[in-house]
Amino acid sequence: MKVFRGLPNDRARAPCALTIGNFDGVHRGHQALLARVRAQAEAMGVEAAVMTFEPHPREFFAEKIGDLSKAPRRIATLRDKLGSLERAGIDRVVVEHFNAHFASMSPDAFVERVLVAGLHVKWLMVGADFCYGARRAGNIATLEAAGARHGFEVAVLDTVMHGAQRISSSAVRAALGAGDFVEAKHLLGHDYFISGHVLHGQKLGRTIGYPTLNVRVVHRPALAGIFIVQVHGLGPEPLPAVASLGVRPTVENAGRMLLEVHIFDFHQQVYGRLVRVEFLAKIRDEAKFAGLEALTAAIDEDARTARAWFARRSGAMNATDRI
Repeated sequence: MKVFRGLPNDRARAPCALTIGNFDGVHRGHQALLARVRAQAEAMGVEAAVMTFEPHPREFFAEKIGDLSKAPRRIATLRDKLGSLERAGIDRVVVEHFNAHFASMSPDAFVERVLVAGLHVKWLMVGADFCYGARRAGNIATLEAAGARHGFEVAVLDTVMHGAQRISSSAVRAALGAGDFVEAKHLLGHDYFISGHVLHGQKLGRTIGYPTLNVRVVHRPALAGIFIVQVHGLGPEPLPAVASLGVRPTVENAGRMLLEVHIFDFHQQVYGRLVRVEFLAKIRDEAKFAGLEALTAAIDEDARTARAWFARRSGAMNATDRI
């Protein structure tokens, strides 16, 4: 899969079947859309392409007014989003920098400069609520009229449902925020995870008996707290662990978001390795403790809870195998 930061240059441009969106989480609704794009691209003999944005447009506008609470919390990092798009069979992803210039572009300018001249789109699929251009002035009707003028077809994907619920990034965020990983899995089509490279940290955990793998989380994630997790990428099988995702209020005041993972009975040095941390259950919310002694006692209890959870799961799996 080819990834472009901004529109490709002339030599890299090729006709495409395209879809546009933020694709946060690449949930089952997104997956249905991407499958349609992939199939259409194969039928037309062109590339399957996605245009997405960094930062999220709502993040840009929230920062502009100085109120980040207006910005949605991220489900996935850019790395994980690109990985999901590649697994969906997308050939080309354009990560467009969403800034004041892009936000001010009129609907006609967006079509002419981006879709036609920039991406050579021949077929475009969007969701039923798609809007584009400054002040979201462009809609499905204006897009279809533009397609008729410029020679590309517009298709609209119907809403994808999970029972009576619309599958959406907002629904995934709500499930993750509530620690409901069963619901999140139904919406995403897979267990929720965060991947990243293992970084050097303050090494405080090893001084209290809980060495951790540290993974930087750049954006505000859709969840926070203490979790039962398993770690992929350090051996043939996932490794059981307990994790903290948050700002570490007891030991740091900078508000820097970090994912810290303590793998049980694991003592290897793995700095720089790429790992995937899969979330299985929530233990509790993040809390500020009076000092390291109280923090250590809480971590002891979290570790016991996680070990007991894995023991119950292993027992249930063994019982199933005997049936």
